[in-house]
Amino acid sequence: MDRAELALDCRNLHGEGILWHHHDRRVWWTDIHGKRLWWLEPSSGASGSIAMADRVCCFAPREKGGFILALAKEVAFFDPGTGELATIHRFEPDKPATRLNDGRTDRQGRFIAGGMNEGSGPEKSTVLRIDPDESVTTIITGVGCANSTCFSPDGRRMYFADTSVGTIWVYDYDPGTGVPGNRQVLNDFKGEPGIPDGSCVDAEGAVWNAEWEGRRVVRILPDGSIDRVVEVPVLKPTCCAFGGPELETLYITTSRLEATREQIAAEPTAGSLFAFKPGVRGVVDAPFAG
Repeated sequence: MDRAELALDCRNLHGEGILWHHHDRRVWWTDIHGKRLWWLEPSSGASGSIAMADRVCCFAPREKGGFILALAKEVAFFDPGTGELATIHRFEPDKPATRLNDGRTDRQGRFIAGGMNEGSGPEKSTVLRIDPDESVTTIITGVGCANSTCFSPDGRRMYFADTSVGTIWVYDYDPGTGVPGNRQVLNDFKGEPGIPDGSCVDAEGAVWNAEWEGRRVVRILPDGSIDRVVEVPVLKPTCCAFGGPELETLYITTSRLEATREQIAAEPTAGSLFAFKPGVRGVVDAPFAG
């Protein structure tokens, strides 16, 4: 079995939402509950973090500079140089138990961000599409915990999981309109040790998924079969993305959320960043086109 190695001993509370920033050549990710944006420069080994006023759940670079952020209850533009935050959408203000969770840009540079229910009740959330003109459209409803959002290299397949159900689906995705349809099961995770969390796609069109509480990342082929398993030496992998100048390294965020003192003692690097070179390259995600 392949095994990921420690890339940065950052010990986030809940690392998530990792991406490769093509312009600054850094890996970026969020510590959601630690309220920080983190970065690592693979060429030099330098790293750092930016304190945020609220939880950043997922994000993407902007063509105009800075980032588009999905915070817990709003979507906003963020300038890391000045710290300026400009809200463009309030998320489900009528549902106090929900927050935004997972997201990624499609191949045309639209930002897709989905929500989750943090409470114990039956309340369901939604998935949004934010277009470059800042218009917001709901594209999926009835979601317990949005995850695994990613797109095939040609942009015509959208992958998405509701972690509360434990299934990754594949949708036909219209690149012209940004509307998903014809949902099919990609993999139902029956027999897997964990449940689907964040995902990315490689240049061959396979989906790499971080298995929450499964200690692994799996590669899922377009036919739904799992052809590779990468062991992660902590319990809670959360998300993955290809990075490095050639997109040859798979970076994996992890979590120590709700870990006991005994679990932390046994796995002190829980919440850190791990990496693995799988021998296949990733696909550059488009920046948000607004």
